[in-house]
Parts: sequence; structure tokens; C-alpha cells
Amino acid sequence: MNLVFDTYYFDHDKANTICLAFENWESAVPDYEFSEIKEGVEEYIPGQFYRRELPCILSLLEKVKTQIEDISCIVIDGFVYVDDHMKPGLGKHLYDALDSEIPIIGVAKTNFATVERYKLPLKRGNSDTPLYISSVGIDMNTAYDLIKKMHGEHRIPTLLKKVDTLTRQF
Repeated sequence: MNLVFDTYYFDHDKANTICLAFENWESAVPDYEFSEIKEGVEEYIPGQFYRRELPCILSLLEKVKTQIEDISCIVIDGFVYVDDHMKPGLGKHLYDALDSEIPIIGVAKTNFATVERYKLPLKRGNSDTPLYISSVGIDMNTAYDLIKKMHGEHRIPTLLKKVDTLTRQF
């Protein structure tokens, strides 16, 4: 089973994290949905976004693991590395927290200019604006192909758009 996570922050220290689980990369609908609202979330610190989002993902992931045993891959909203010297981003921190056992694919909507080698731009649909694909534990070209084949005719794949939308509905 593959998982996609996203988190929305509100009321200064609260977060709504959603996880969609899907078996088939071409699915338009998830097989399972999970959610959790967490309080006491750290404030955003530039360059250390992972400190805010990682605890939210890990907390919900523990609940997901009670129902899904075999996790093949996790997709996150963001980068694996934040520069060409392999400074860890959210994706790499998550990979390390999971003892390098589950591959991570980062899908970023905006470019991070300091990353040149560890991302691939992916244009989907009729958009001239790419998504930026990065990965750890899985070949970057394979990660690119998986995100490319995800359901949806627009720039953002259907399940990634859905997880983003669900985070704002609580």
C-alpha cells in the first residue's frame, strides 16, 4: 500500500494531517483515508520545516500502521533534500525516522532554488509549471514515473489534490 500525507496548520499551534492510502498508482480514489488533529505543533522555523511537520506525519502513521501492515512507499508534499549538499529536508528526515525502511517521494509545488541535482521537474496536463520530484530509498526516475502516471489530467495528481483539500476540511 502507498501513502500520501499532507498537513494544514491553524490556530497557531494546531495541525490537521491527512493520509490517503492507495494500492494502484493510477487510482482516482484512495482505498483508505486517515486523519488526525494535533495540538502543540511547533512554529515554522525557516530552513527547519521538518520540525513542524514530521511529528504530525509520524503520529498519524502510527495509527495507519494499526490497519495497514505493508507500506510500499510514502509521498510527501515537499523535498527530500533542500540543497545540493544533501541537507535533509522533510522527506529525508521521515526516511531516517523510519529506519530507511520505506521509500519516500517528495512532490513539491514550488521550486527550491538551492536544489539542482536532487530533483526532477515534472510537467503534467497542460501546465507549463512543473512539480518537483525528489526521492530517497527509490530511484528518482522511478519516483518521477510513478507520480507522472498518477490519475488526473491536471498539474497536480488527483490524490495529491484530494489530500490537500481534505486537510482544510475539519
